[in-house]
Amino acid sequence: MFAAVVRRIPCESGAVVMGTGIVSVAAQLTGHPVLSAVLLAAAGAVWVLLAVSFLIRLAADAAGWRAESVRPGALTGVAATGVLGVGLTQHGWPAASWVLLAAAVALWAVLMPRVLRGLKSPVVGVCFLLCVATQSLAVLAAKLAVGAVWLLPVAAVADVLGLGLYVFVLSRFDFRQLVRGCGDHWIAGGALAISTVSTSELGSALRVLHLAAAAVVGAGAFVLWAITAAWCAVLAVLELAVPRLRYDFRRWATVFPLGMTCTATFGVAAASGAGWLAETARVLLWPALVVLCLTGWGTTRRAARALARPRARPVSS
Repeated sequence: MFAAVVRRIPCESGAVVMGTGIVSVAAQLTGHPVLSAVLLAAAGAVWVLLAVSFLIRLAADAAGWRAESVRPGALTGVAATGVLGVGLTQHGWPAASWVLLAAAVALWAVLMPRVLRGLKSPVVGVCFLLCVATQSLAVLAAKLAVGAVWLLPVAAVADVLGLGLYVFVLSRFDFRQLVRGCGDHWIAGGALAISTVSTSELGSALRVLHLAAAAVVGAGAFVLWAITAAWCAVLAVLELAVPRLRYDFRRWATVFPLGMTCTATFGVAAASGAGWLAETARVLLWPALVVLCLTGWGTTRRAARALARPRARPVSS
């Protein structure tokens, strides 16, 4: 029974951890530690479940896993691990974050070449996970670099590589997805939001270590934030103009950009000292939380129905 359930878990399921985890990070930044801890615990529980199912799937159906690993959605596993590591660092668990960083880097190294080889143009929103997965490594490495300076070059390389992958995917993106997409089109903005966070975290680490490049990196983060804000405004307007109200699992790819935009806004506010940006971040938390709750409820209902569905009995002769 459990093995059958494991086989039905899609490789994109890491998006649940990504969305829940980043809203937890945003809640902590905006002054809601209890809410943040609850969401982080939920994200951690789902991550453990997915990790166990991944190991079972790898042992029992390696061929099936290899077939799925060329899909961009497989990179949600990398991003989910990185986001969970960031949340644990915020809550005072840096040792666990080191383990998650190592796991995320190893998974990224295995999956990224496979996904790149299988990529075909034009691409849809989920393909921006090439950028998101890479930037998740940059964010976590920059967070940990304050206590380990040798991680700074790693964070910087991942940040630049992530931005390059964003441009690469954007040049192949089917912009009709902005009105046709079922939720994953929001990653077009979410990938820039996490790029803003990674650049902002890198700038913060440079400032703590009193390195001269901090001002330049901070200015770059502000520019990225401005582009992110413009992207999110366009996405929100198109969402209102062409409503897509039916539940779709890809809506988890909407939760993540909303939470990441809130996080990016607060990070830029902290770096620049702009009080109005901090207030904006506090406001942005609530739409992200609402979409998280609605998407979580839809996923829970869909999973309950799938588990309750009776399996077909073999026909007797």
